[in-house]
Amino acid sequence: MTTTPLVAPDDRRVRSGLGRALDVINIIAARAPETLGVSTIARELGLPKAVAYRILKELAADEFLDFDEDTKRYRLGAGALAVGLAALRALDVPEIARRYLVRLVRRTGETATLSVRQGSIRVYIDQVLSPHEVRMSVSLGTSHPLHSGSSSKAILAALPAVELDEYLAQPLERVTPSTITDPAVLRAELAHIRRQGYAVSIGERQNGAGSVAAAIRYGTGQVFGSISLCGPQDRFTRQVCADHGALVAAAAADVSAELGFRPPAAPAGGGEE
Repeated sequence: MTTTPLVAPDDRRVRSGLGRALDVINIIAARAPETLGVSTIARELGLPKAVAYRILKELAADEFLDFDEDTKRYRLGAGALAVGLAALRALDVPEIARRYLVRLVRRTGETATLSVRQGSIRVYIDQVLSPHEVRMSVSLGTSHPLHSGSSSKAILAALPAVELDEYLAQPLERVTPSTITDPAVLRAELAHIRRQGYAVSIGERQNGAGSVAAAIRYGTGQVFGSISLCGPQDRFTRQVCADHGALVAAAAADVSAELGFRPPAAPAGGGEE
């Protein structure tokens, strides 16, 4: 009597029907907003075309995928959106971010903070304090405008153009003598932040304070808020700002990835503006 092994001799994973369906969903999600046809999906997943077609038809029938009759291509549908939104509601951003705040403090010795955007302001919602005797601390629950300080500028730089224009159309409060209140100068600063990947503030929100920050995004791309490192201004030299800025940018990217955010692919030939 012969038996058929449950695992192939080369130990490759054999995908179940559910596993194959998830593979189809994942490839469409990863390539969004591009739409995909059955031939492309079958080829890239190594599936027989008939199998890929059957999976796509079932997912479209349940409204997990949308099918464009003109282009014969598929994209995520209302069912996928409902599942995604439910997952977002279940995420505890402060809990996810806190371990990154702890790591930043261990690496740098400076205070790490988490802010959330609320319309035209941001609010401090968590911090991990520096072990130094001389250190910065923030008052949790306090609100600040989106143009003063690195945490604010990181958020402002990540907003869509329409929201940025609306914010800059209002008078910009001078919080300290170093706060940028000229819209043209601030636009140039925000462009620099986007290229650099993090924001720097030396006394722009609080006299004598230095900080660096980077924005956190939900899986949808919407800005949640920002992570920062802050301390006495004399410890935030140009080189320290560069080093700490890189760490903060990496931490913010990791938190965003845990929230499901995937940065858009760089354009072909990709020079910066």
